[in-house]
Amino acid sequence: KGEGPLILFIHGFPELWYSWRHQIASLSSKGYRAVAPDLRGYGDTDVPDLVTSYTCFHIVGDLVQLLNIIAPNEHKVLVVGHDWGAAIAWYLCLLRPDKVKAVFNLSVPFIPHNPQMNPIDGWRAIYGNDYYMCRFQEPGEIEAEFAEMGTETVVKAFLTYRVPGPIMLPKGKPFGHSADTPISLPSWLSEEEVHYYVSKFDNKSGFTGGINYYRNLHRNWELMAPWTGCDVKVAAKFVVGDLDLVYHMPGMKEYIHNGGFKKDVPTLEEVVVMEGVGHFIHMEKPDEINNLIYDFFRQFD
Repeated sequence: KGEGPLILFIHGFPELWYSWRHQIASLSSKGYRAVAPDLRGYGDTDVPDLVTSYTCFHIVGDLVQLLNIIAPNEHKVLVVGHDWGAAIAWYLCLLRPDKVKAVFNLSVPFIPHNPQMNPIDGWRAIYGNDYYMCRFQEPGEIEAEFAEMGTETVVKAFLTYRVPGPIMLPKGKPFGHSADTPISLPSWLSEEEVHYYVSKFDNKSGFTGGINYYRNLHRNWELMAPWTGCDVKVAAKFVVGDLDLVYHMPGMKEYIHNGGFKKDVPTLEEVVVMEGVGHFIHMEKPDEINNLIYDFFRQFD
C-alpha cells in the first residue's frame, strides 16, 4: 500500500502480514510503500512439507527474490521486523547488507553466533523440556496438542501472553492453564481480528509451517557458523516492551544495555524500552511504534 521508498515488514509467530495492519495504514499515508508478505509457511504463501525447507537461508532467499520482483529498481530498502521477523531481518542484514538501507527491529535483538552452544541445548538447559521452543522440536507432536486445544484458543493464548517470563507448554496444561480456561482479550485486540488469524491458520496453513522455523534453530546455528564474529553493518534501531518475554530471557537485559548489543551492531542508533508493554508491541502500541518507525526512517529519504 502507498507510494515512495519501500518498507518491508517481516512478521513473527504465530502471526501474518495482518499483524502490520496499523503500520501499513500509517506509513503508507506518510509517503512510503508498505509491503508485508505472509512468510513461507504462513497464510496465503506456500507451505512446503519438508522441515528442512524453513532455514534462515530459505526465508532470506524468499525476501530477496520478493524485493527483486516488486522493487527491481530500488537498490536498498527499509526493513521492519518483529519476533521471528526480527531474527530474519538480522539474518538479511548479515547475508545481504547490500539490500538494506536501515533496519527497525522489535522484541528480538541481534543474537551473535555462539560456536560453543547450539540454541536448543541452551534453552533446554535453562528452562527444561517443557519450554515452548523445546516442545516444538518433535514434528507433529505439538500440532496434535494445538488441534485438541483449538486454533482460536492457541492464537488467543499466544497473542495475549503478557507474563515477563518463558512460555511453558507442559503436556495437558499448556500456557499454565487448562485448555478450556476462557481467555479475555485486551483492548488492542478484537474478536474480529483474532478471527482473521484463526481463519488463515484453520483454512490454509495450519501451525506447522511457522513451527518449522523453530525446528531449524539447530540447523541455522550450523549454517551460520561461517558468520561467527561478524557484526551487523546496517543502520539499526531496536524497541522492546518491558513486559516482553524476550527481554526477560537470562542475560538479555545485560546484553542489550551493557555494550554487547552495541558491539555486535555498531551502527545501532538507539534502544527504546517501552513501559507496561508486552511482546506484540506493534499491535499493543501502534501509534507510538508508527511514530518511532517514521522518525527513524525519515533520515534515509
